[in-house]
Parts: sequence; structure tokens; C-alpha cells
Amino acid sequence: MQIKPGAVVLLVLALPLAAPAQQPSAYPSKGQSTAQQNKDEGECHVWARNKTGVDPAALAANPPPQETGPAVGGGERARGAARGALGGAAIGAIAGDTGKGAAVGAVGGTMLGGHRARQNQAARNQQSQQQQQGQLQTYNNAYAACMKGRGYTLG
Repeated sequence: MQIKPGAVVLLVLALPLAAPAQQPSAYPSKGQSTAQQNKDEGECHVWARNKTGVDPAALAANPPPQETGPAVGGGERARGAARGALGGAAIGAIAGDTGKGAAVGAVGGTMLGGHRARQNQAARNQQSQQQQQGQLQTYNNAYAACMKGRGYTLG
């Protein structure tokens, strides 16, 4: 199996984003019982969810969509083909065959447009993941503040 260099770059860039932000671990620092800690954790979860509007369970159940497949969005291929055809026609006119130059330019432009479409698609996927991570971090900050207020050390 051959791996494309661009795929490796995307995989490496996505690795840090793939691990979800973990909810902080709470340690009772004032002798709270397990039952009290469970109660406090539940109440802080509800408070943080209500305060931030973020539900970690819903985020986990609905990961951001990953656009896959042929990258056709945005018209990058069509624009690339048009640009390539114009450039190829100009070069072809100099060489004496405008039509052939336009055809070659259109093929090259389509390939470049497809490359741009894949890059744009990867950027949209990464932005979606970062947005979800930001929401989860907002929730975790609120949860941590609640638990600290109840006398827990967070790690």
C-alpha cells in the first residue's frame, strides 16, 4: 500500500485533535466521602452544562462531520480548468496550436483545482474539530471551577 505524502501530513496534523479533552479528575482535599464526591460531581456537571450550554455527552455522541470523498465543493476544479485553459491557450498560440495548449492547460488546471479543493476540505475538517475542542474546554473550565469551589483538588 502506498501512502500519499499529503495524507501523512493530514494524519499528523489531526493526531493532536483526535484525543478529546479529558474532564478534570477531582481529588477530595477536605475528606469528602465517595458518596459526597459523586453528588458534587453530578451537581457540577449539571451546573457547568447549564452555565456553558455545552453537553460533553452530546459532543461525544455527535462528533464533527468529516468531509470525505471527492473534493468537489467550492468549484475549485472548474475554476482551475478555466484558468489552465486560458494559460494553455496563450502558450499554445505562441507554439502554433491554441486548441491543444488549451486542452493541456485545462487538464493541469483541473488537477490543481482538485488539490486546492482537498486542502480547503482538510481545513474545514480541522476547524470543525477545533471548534468542538474549544466547546469542551469551556465546559471543563466551568466544571473545574465548580469542583474547586466545593473543596476538591483537580488534576
